[in-house]
Amino acid sequence: MLRRLLRKRWVLGVVFGLSLIYFLTSTLKQEERTIRDRTLLEVRDPDHRIPWKVRFNLGNSSRQITQCRNSIQGKTLLTDELGYVCERIDLLVNGCCNVNAPSSRQYICKSCLANGCCSIYEYCVSCCLQPDKQPLLERFLNRAAEGFQNLFTAVEDHFELCLAKCRTSSQSVQHENTYRNPQAKYCYGESPPELLPV
Repeated sequence: MLRRLLRKRWVLGVVFGLSLIYFLTSTLKQEERTIRDRTLLEVRDPDHRIPWKVRFNLGNSSRQITQCRNSIQGKTLLTDELGYVCERIDLLVNGCCNVNAPSSRQYICKSCLANGCCSIYEYCVSCCLQPDKQPLLERFLNRAAEGFQNLFTAVEDHFELCLAKCRTSSQSVQHENTYRNPQAKYCYGESPPELLPV
């Protein structure tokens, strides 16, 4: 019965028509997104300044924060936008690290080298969030190559900049398949990781 129905030309025509409509709407939506993203990058003010926020230690402050963004992807560790690194189990429902948990530390640079390269992503983000790193990050933004400017113009604040800067990049690899320094591949500093001899 089903075979006979599928052999009928009108059924095949309906299936083809619906497939064509789906293809055209998907293509048009993709084109709209591309145009919107391109316009967003062109409209963006070239003098776009990142708001550098002064952070307060929540343990000593009456300031209440309702929500925190955090680095999300860590299997065991997370960094929140206040610069705290904590174990995943010490994350509060609002996305902030529990500052009273023994594992929580603010602006921790454990596993980071003097050049700003770290072996653990969450420590890189936390160390990058230190207020004294602002001049270094501003210099980086001012000198960012044209190719990187599209990436970094989407950055809205200090936290987003540190998340983006600490991700491994082409500067962290050699020959596109080997880390320059496998022990310190997450960098917020100005220079790439030192090349370790093979």
